[in-house]
Amino acid sequence: MNDSLKNLSPLDGRYQNKTKQTREIFSEHALIKERIRVEIQWLNYFLTHFKPELLSEHVKKKINALDKDISDTLIERVKEIESVTNHDVKAVELAVAEQFEESEEIQSLVHIFLTSEDVNSLSYALILKNAHIVLTEWIEQIISALEDLVEKNKEVAMLARTHGQPASPTTLGKELNVFATRLKKEKSSLSEKKFFAKWGGATANYNPHLLAYPEEDWVNHSKDFLSNLGVELTKVATQIEPHDYMADLFQNIQRINNIMLDLTQDIWSYIAFDYFSLKMKNNEVGSSTMPHKINPIDFENAEGNLGLSNAILNHLTHKLTVSRLQRDLSDSTVLRNIGTGYGYLEIAVSSTLLGLSKLEANTSEISKDLDERYELLAEALQSFLRLEGKKDGYDQVKKLSRGMKMDKDTYLKAVEELIENEDYKEILKGLTPKKYLGIANKLAEQDDEI
Repeated sequence: MNDSLKNLSPLDGRYQNKTKQTREIFSEHALIKERIRVEIQWLNYFLTHFKPELLSEHVKKKINALDKDISDTLIERVKEIESVTNHDVKAVELAVAEQFEESEEIQSLVHIFLTSEDVNSLSYALILKNAHIVLTEWIEQIISALEDLVEKNKEVAMLARTHGQPASPTTLGKELNVFATRLKKEKSSLSEKKFFAKWGGATANYNPHLLAYPEEDWVNHSKDFLSNLGVELTKVATQIEPHDYMADLFQNIQRINNIMLDLTQDIWSYIAFDYFSLKMKNNEVGSSTMPHKINPIDFENAEGNLGLSNAILNHLTHKLTVSRLQRDLSDSTVLRNIGTGYGYLEIAVSSTLLGLSKLEANTSEISKDLDERYELLAEALQSFLRLEGKKDGYDQVKKLSRGMKMDKDTYLKAVEELIENEDYKEILKGLTPKKYLGIANKLAEQDDEI
């Protein structure tokens, strides 16, 4: 039997090929690798600034070699040690120290002045920085796919719907550009994110640091060390970094997920209206009993996985920012699930991109919905009645149009009977549902401004 069939999570089973990037960044292998890197980087910094006499050429070469290539063998050694210590970060410390067996002095300085959470907070910051590059690429791919559809359909006049009911016409391109524009705003917000770690020892007060080196500015040392890794210092903290930056990041991603949810549900509805056709794949089956069906499965798959991503990120947002007194350990097990939230998003992005690539606008069906729907011009008619000073203009048009269809002749008769201003009459008589688009075609080409 295929062992993958026994996987508990579909992220590592059914969807393994769709979560490659997430697993590369957030796996336990990746976490251990970052912890090792953090220990090596700090050892190098400490030796350089406080014990330069120990930083021989041989030690420098070994540190550089370890930092450049953290082997699978070393990572496996960490897991072997952890099986004895039952402490993941202590196992990293001991495994790194083993690499310097020729010098007990060097070994003694691995993990100097650190607590586990120093290593963890920086390791997770580095992991999230790596993930941020990929996350941004995912959003850019969705935006690009939407922009292609917007360009193709910016002039396609379409019946709009408010409350599910026919409403003033729009264009298909403009409606799609709403989602592209919203995603661009959130992508801009993502670009401003910073990543934080704490680096002050057991309770973040630099207690042993100051005793050993009372003349040193330990806050500046921390800032200097972390800045070399592209991470900011949380100066005032408990034993743990408070994770507020994570909550901010995860809420940003949840907003992105919600925009994508909105998109997938709208596309699903447009497909149901026959506004979009789906390109066929010959070997796919839409139904076990109805051979004619081509289902919008990609958008349904995306919708479900976006919901799962949001559920996990929402819990992380609320859980990680709360910890009893100096800290409790409940954050540790929760942090290990960050990758799950990203994993479900990775699946959703893949499915959405695939779904968008299959869409073809059914312009004849879209056009048919606008033909002879002159009740859609009721807004324009009542607006001109207001301009003429008729305070009951709205009610007059309401009597003719509410809940009813209005053909061209009925509309023209209403214009003739209700409108007095000849210029207004000319404008309204020349109007058709397909022409009543406002600046929708321009809005299909813009982000926020005209």
